[in-house]
Amino acid sequence: MKVLVVGNGGREHALAWKLGQSPKVTEVFVAPGNAGTAIEATNVDIAATDVDDLVQFAKQHAIDLTVVGPEAPLVLGLVDALEEAGLRVFGPTAAAAELEGSKVFCKNLLHTADIPTADYRTFRNADDASRYIKDKYSEPTDQVPVVVKADGLAAGKGVIVCETRSDALQAIDRIAGQKEFGEAGNELIIEEKLIGQEASVLAITDGETIISLPAAQDHKPAYDGDTGPNTGGMGAYCPTPIVDEAMFAKIESDVLVPVVHAMKRARKPFKGVLYAGLMLTAAGPKVLEFNVRFGDPECQPLLMRLKSDLFDVLVAAADGKLSEIEPLEWDDRPSLCVVMASEGYPGSYEKGRVITGLEDAAEVEDVKVFHAGTTTVDGNVVNAGGRVLGVTAIGNTISAAKLKAYTAVQKIRWPGAWCRKDISDKALG
Repeated sequence: MKVLVVGNGGREHALAWKLGQSPKVTEVFVAPGNAGTAIEATNVDIAATDVDDLVQFAKQHAIDLTVVGPEAPLVLGLVDALEEAGLRVFGPTAAAAELEGSKVFCKNLLHTADIPTADYRTFRNADDASRYIKDKYSEPTDQVPVVVKADGLAAGKGVIVCETRSDALQAIDRIAGQKEFGEAGNELIIEEKLIGQEASVLAITDGETIISLPAAQDHKPAYDGDTGPNTGGMGAYCPTPIVDEAMFAKIESDVLVPVVHAMKRARKPFKGVLYAGLMLTAAGPKVLEFNVRFGDPECQPLLMRLKSDLFDVLVAAADGKLSEIEPLEWDDRPSLCVVMASEGYPGSYEKGRVITGLEDAAEVEDVKVFHAGTTTVDGNVVNAGGRVLGVTAIGNTISAAKLKAYTAVQKIRWPGAWCRKDISDKALG
């Protein structure tokens, strides 16, 4: 069986690595891939958003399963185009991908389905949004605990957490005034800031059957102690002890099942990975956002622990036969991923800096280095993105996994490389 993985991040490297372990898979292609996927699969020089060329490649090479990694090609309709060509693909249609592609659509669906989430207001321009903040918070010194979100896709950066009126007005201007995130800011949401710890619960569904994956905890803010701007994710670990069995069951019954039913009622049946980003508040879990694909970096520690054949699971989901597969098997040991980033991320950064120590890091027991923003120049691996590597380890305890991951991190060098030092400390605390 031939598999095509679409994307070039750490998530796609992890998917290609895991799918390649299946005895049924004879060849894995990754489009466009990175320096890491080039070692374990065959990279294809086609952009993840080039729908026509991807469909043509899948047809020409008789691809048995296409797995779409990032959100952009899902929103563009890559799944629809592959299905129209008679090809098997894992992922949601463009209509279903609106659950991530439009935060306004997502919030309205949550409200209609009575799924717990933060109170919110939507706006179509900066003037109306600014007037709302000024009217509600009359004094410039007022504390304004809100979150301002761009409606569309913004690579994980279109969410700005505010504490003061000035913060909120500045966030509105960045998103809807200056259009810092482009057309993603054509609409925006202002919602209450929820208090608690974040958790990620992912599920694989064929639109009927839902298979929930172990809960993980991502680290979105750039710096230690959850400070600094939001990023695409600076590290994650799995499972997280903050989601016990009772909490997990509540998330399934109050969040995952209702949203699958709500999407079906909206005539946008959902097939693929349903990712619930949650805040565990004093009033119970509330949805921060939904993503429609594997999280990055949650995907890396999840797949490190998965013992079942991922190819079988994704084929069953694509074919509408998830109810027929055996329960998933997991390594009991926890896993942890530390993201190493380029200097300047999540802002601007320089590319082309040579990365050393990858071989030494790979020799650390129970460690896998997943490439994200990397490429090869003159035989050297260099940084080509903001989040560059996902150093992932598995251990008997979270502490053991953390030690292994950071031991490997210390062996990797390039000018300006950095990472958070506190991934998983919430669990250890």
